[in-house]
Amino acid sequence: MGRVVVGVSVSVAAVACAVAATVVVRRMRSRKKWNKVVGVLRELEEGCDTTVGRLRQVVDAMAVEMHAGLASEGGSKLKMLLTYVDNLPKGTERGTYYALDLGGTNFRVLRVHLRDQQSSVLEHEVEKQPIPQVLMTSTSEDLFHFIASSLKEFIEKEGDGSELSPDRRRELGFTFSFPVKQMSVSSGILIKWTKGFSIVDMVGRDVPAYLQEALTRKGLDMRVAALVNDTVGTLALGHYHDADTVAAIIIGTGTNACYLERTDAIIKCQGLLTTSGCMVVNMEWGNFWSSHLPRTLYDIDLDAESPNPNDQGFEKMISGMYLGDIVRRVILRMSLESDMFGPISSKLSIPFILSTPKMADMHEDVSPDLREVARILKDILEIPEVPLKVRKIVVKVCDVVTRRAARLAAAGIVGILKKIGRDGSGGITGGRRSDMKMKRTVVAIEGGLYSSYTLFREYLHEALNEILGEDIAKHVILKVTKDGSGIGAALLAASHSSYNVDTVQLL
Repeated sequence: MGRVVVGVSVSVAAVACAVAATVVVRRMRSRKKWNKVVGVLRELEEGCDTTVGRLRQVVDAMAVEMHAGLASEGGSKLKMLLTYVDNLPKGTERGTYYALDLGGTNFRVLRVHLRDQQSSVLEHEVEKQPIPQVLMTSTSEDLFHFIASSLKEFIEKEGDGSELSPDRRRELGFTFSFPVKQMSVSSGILIKWTKGFSIVDMVGRDVPAYLQEALTRKGLDMRVAALVNDTVGTLALGHYHDADTVAAIIIGTGTNACYLERTDAIIKCQGLLTTSGCMVVNMEWGNFWSSHLPRTLYDIDLDAESPNPNDQGFEKMISGMYLGDIVRRVILRMSLESDMFGPISSKLSIPFILSTPKMADMHEDVSPDLREVARILKDILEIPEVPLKVRKIVVKVCDVVTRRAARLAAAGIVGILKKIGRDGSGGITGGRRSDMKMKRTVVAIEGGLYSSYTLFREYLHEALNEILGEDIAKHVILKVTKDGSGIGAALLAASHSSYNVDTVQLL
């Protein structure tokens, strides 16, 4: 009997040892899988590192590239396009002006009433119209006939109370969000179509001329006073409300910047004269590139697979079009390295399936169990039942990608300030001067990535303070504007009116 008991005990011990060994092996395998996921995160953090020193290198590179782009055509990745806008609205404009905003598959018509000096709220009406798809690939005559007809209907709704005096033509600001080489404040040559448009007879032609002809054919006594880029419109709106506004940034689905430059600094166009001595320059900063930008394998792959490889490098690192997809690529890499996310979802291989707004929702999920992260992973990427610790990793990935984007955007802004001597250093060639009296500097900013994404905005402001130092940064104010592409265009029509705006009678 004793031998039986001993035998049973030995068997039980052996089983217990085997079970313990199995548990240990499983834990070791689980830890190894976890370490692989963490390793991918650590590698991402290192690749996206934006120390203050590195950001200042980006600042210097931006200022140098701006200088080169102003010196000669093609001298820089930055196009530094002349806008011929030399007279920004001051808040003294009075009267009624119009804007036409053609930026994609819809266009908008606006009427803006300027009544009070620097009114904080502009009185305006907006009408939005979809463009029939057939017109996007038809002829210029068909497209602008449709637009002019819609504009005429909009004007006819004004009634007798809004009629202008008989000797006064209506004036229009035209926002045209396609690549254009500006020839004057009211003319520009279409370089190419984007966003699904393909009207062959317009390429290489003066766009406002087509609109002006269509308006004349419809019997509208209206002059196209300004051809406007949406960034320039944002600057105009910012300057209308605050005369210290010297630059404008759009950080949304895409990104761009413009600023007010001294005319004598635009070397590639010698002899250029303006009444103000300044001109707004459209940087097209999405195409900025520098070896100091912290680029990862995910950025390289995204760029290579994009419709425009080796183009818009800065935009692909900081704008809303791309941030969600960078996060998707990181999650895919983690899924390939480990099964912590479960079986690899086919959705992870679909470019842009994870939008930046959804990424932001995950990033800003403050629930204890990160239920919003779990919902988005399940509903969009078809990754169900993700452990909490893995959800936390996903939030961290969103944080790393967003923080890099915001801090690089901040460096770009400081680069502009450095070029025009508003960063406390005395300009592009000066050293930092603590004795310089800083001017109040306002940057108008528009776009959902900045206005709607709290953590992005906080990281951008944090970086501005770090780069400039608090003593300088307190003089730099970022002001959100709304609808610069529409209202700003009407304001530019006012500031470039053929009439003396100071003598225009109120309507």
